[in-house]
Amino acid sequence: MNRNDFPMFMQNIIYFDNGATTFKPKILSEKISEYYNTYSANAHRGDYDISLKVDQAYEHTRELVKEFIHAKKTNEIVFTSGATDSLNKIIFGYFKNNLQEGDEVILTKSEHASNVLPWFELADMIGIQIKYIDLDDNLKVNVSNLKKIISPKTKVMSIAHITNVAGDIRPLKELIQVAHQNHILVLVDGAQSVAHMPVDVQDLDIDFLAFSAHKMYGPTGVGVLYGKEELLKNIQPIIYGGGMNVTFNSDGIRIYNEIPHMLEAGTPNIADVIGFGSVLEYLNQIGMKKIHEYETELRKYAISKLKQIPSLIIYNEYSESSIIAFNYQDIFAQDLAIYLNKYNICVRAGNHCAKILKDELGIKNTCRISFAFYNTKEEIDYLVKILSNPNIKNEII
Repeated sequence: MNRNDFPMFMQNIIYFDNGATTFKPKILSEKISEYYNTYSANAHRGDYDISLKVDQAYEHTRELVKEFIHAKKTNEIVFTSGATDSLNKIIFGYFKNNLQEGDEVILTKSEHASNVLPWFELADMIGIQIKYIDLDDNLKVNVSNLKKIISPKTKVMSIAHITNVAGDIRPLKELIQVAHQNHILVLVDGAQSVAHMPVDVQDLDIDFLAFSAHKMYGPTGVGVLYGKEELLKNIQPIIYGGGMNVTFNSDGIRIYNEIPHMLEAGTPNIADVIGFGSVLEYLNQIGMKKIHEYETELRKYAISKLKQIPSLIIYNEYSESSIIAFNYQDIFAQDLAIYLNKYNICVRAGNHCAKILKDELGIKNTCRISFAFYNTKEEIDYLVKILSNPNIKNEII
């Protein structure tokens, strides 16, 4: 699907590492070059034509993001450097000032480091308690296990919509309903979901959402922080400087801008934000529902083929996303990835920044396949052919 839009495929690569980052359509570099070559001014600074054009293009992307995730208002959309930056801004800008010693935060052991380490740091700072929802036998989260660990002290649930190794699509709407019934705020890591399926923050009733542009065919160095307006108005900036203030005096009196600009100090990543807007328009033309349906079909096909390889261990067969975690019996994950690279097949190997998932999996390192809409069944067939090599162990050794 749409493979001709992606110049990287001219290199004869089979790319199955889309959970780490995606290839970029040529419209992205064209849009970025247009900015640098024809109206390269700063944003929200100038009173001349090319600067005003920058403002218009930059804010147009904000409007596109609002529509893409179905937010209520554009001021609920903050641009950051990535999902990690967004999560840190939420955790240290909002929750650090709204949680107290002894308050509980709910996570899972399949979360990415960016949704774990900031909470560990906050626990050391103010004494919050971290609890984990038990995963079921298929590494999934269900409502009953959430209900088991909620207490009167539980104030936050911070979980991924889709996890980056187990690949389970969490039943967010039901989980959030239970959380809100118990006066618990919900922070969602959308890094693995927003690029692969329709996401409606109002329908799901998400309080905070973080995601990255580079995992959804956009540029590196751009992320989004979404928050309900009433919550964002109570967030404290963790970065201060130009662009986020209205005025300040030598006696220390200062007035900060309103959201979202209060949270976007300094010169933003203008070119890439504008480029991201062109990618959002591109994705809208294809349709997120169509993308999700196609990737679901790819996954089902891949699972059916991979299961025919006797020595292959699949850890998340019953997950719903485009992520498949696996190992080959008696072959170290990194060695298998290096072997596949000889055949121009790119997969991820390691712990995938989900280092405490080993408590649930019982193994530290895996290989990971993660599909995008430009992948094909023919590529899967080739992967299966290479993995089915009867001499694979000898060739790796």
